[in-house]
Amino acid sequence: MMQAAATYLVVIEDSPESRVAMHFAVQRAAHVDAAVALISVVAPTEFLHFGSLQTAMAAEARADAERLLDKLADEAEELSGARPATQVLNGEPAKAILQHVKDNPGIRALVLGTASRGSPSALVSFFAGETAGSLPCILMLVPGGLEPERIATLA
Repeated sequence: MMQAAATYLVVIEDSPESRVAMHFAVQRAAHVDAAVALISVVAPTEFLHFGSLQTAMAAEARADAERLLDKLADEAEELSGARPATQVLNGEPAKAILQHVKDNPGIRALVLGTASRGSPSALVSFFAGETAGSLPCILMLVPGGLEPERIATLA
């Protein structure tokens, strides 16, 4: 039986902490000969009376997520020389990510960026809360305020 490559899965949102988490994961993966994958989740749009408008909004949200993933995949490739896999998931973000992690046994770590100020995001609260003990992989919370030099030291 062939084992899936060890992967650091980074959740990408349009936030500075996502970029910091991606930088950490790319550098860490290079040290341990692992792969990096970037995912973004498109939450379902609220039901609108006009179905065509709802469909257009969903398509626009997916296109935005794909552009963001491509941009960060370019950055990751510049850092490491390897392009990470990218994927857009659909659904309620926490549930979609949890299911993806459960369905992919090669995921070594789920990597989330944390805000440098204020309350934790809904995803950080979900995964670091009750769910943390039942994850099938390591959970890595990367402080969003880390400087590039410090990231390199920690990775």
